Amino acid sequence: MTRIRAWAAQAAGRPLEAYEYDAGSLGLTEVEVAVAHCGICHADLSMLNNDWGLTRYPFVPGHEVVGRIVALGEQVKNLRIGQCVGVGWNSGSCMYCRLCLSGNQHLCGRVQPTIVGRHGGYAERVRAQSAWTFPLPPELDARSVGPLLCAGIAVFAPLVNYDVKPTARVGIVGIGGLGHLAIKISKAWGCEITAFTSSDIKREHALRLGAHRVVSSRDPAAMQAVAGSLDVLLITVNVALDWRAIMAALAPEGRAHFLGLVLDPVPLNIVDLIFGQKTVSASPTGSPSAIATLLDFTARHRILPEVEHFPMSRANDALKHLEAGKARFRAVLDVDFK
Repeated sequence: MTRIRAWAAQAAGRPLEAYEYDAGSLGLTEVEVAVAHCGICHADLSMLNNDWGLTRYPFVPGHEVVGRIVALGEQVKNLRIGQCVGVGWNSGSCMYCRLCLSGNQHLCGRVQPTIVGRHGGYAERVRAQSAWTFPLPPELDARSVGPLLCAGIAVFAPLVNYDVKPTARVGIVGIGGLGHLAIKISKAWGCEITAFTSSDIKREHALRLGAHRVVSSRDPAAMQAVAGSLDVLLITVNVALDWRAIMAALAPEGRAHFLGLVLDPVPLNIVDLIFGQKTVSASPTGSPSAIATLLDFTARHRILPEVEHFPMSRANDALKHLEAGKARFRAVLDVDFK
């Protein structure tokens, strides 16, 4: 029996409070990780409030976990005690269905998200299947690397999955937790970056992060000036925008790819898609192979999220900071259980 201390919400809309639970026996292919740091994601907020109807209470958030392995299941051969590892949005999959066998484990019908139906990383320990537990390159700072395991793979996966060329002209819509990493990663990929934002403050941030130009999404003349100029749009926002103006930025054969969970319907001009031979797509996270490749790529290019740190005991303050849009650009909790 393993007792784990954590921070949990007892119901929707309730603040996190100290909580302890019995983790049971360690699975044969599982590892147990002593958490050192855990990033905060907007998905944590959505799950806390049960916005998606998936939350079970008491609920322990956290799916950008960094720590060291303290226990191994009997069948785990690829990891070792004491290894510095990360766990992201998913913690397991069946490993025998066609999707898993084809390398698309993140699309498995039995995929197990880290915070859906189980307790996450706002805790002193967390468990995950060994295939979903990733050794972290020593070149990456363990205190800051956590958001790469969720936001980072989200923006990296479409570059790989759709064979985006280094010569591509890429538009990043929204300069936040996802968007700032999309700029950094796409720039290192070799792409020309156009950032779209409605904030004058974020304009300066986008240029500092590596964008070649910044366009105000609220300026019709500026949007008209970039019409037909981009090969790829990475849409990282989760709010309604002037989608007609955004989509008009695509060149023929361009792709608009959604990464933010836009809950309202998105109107599409099918005639424009057909005659421009354009594509609209979306993706969640990435496979274990894609995440391992991301970690190698970001280590090589020394790419890390820009983060603010909070002690885990102040998780409620950190969540409010994120919800208010004040995070620049991600928040990370540092474990401080006594």
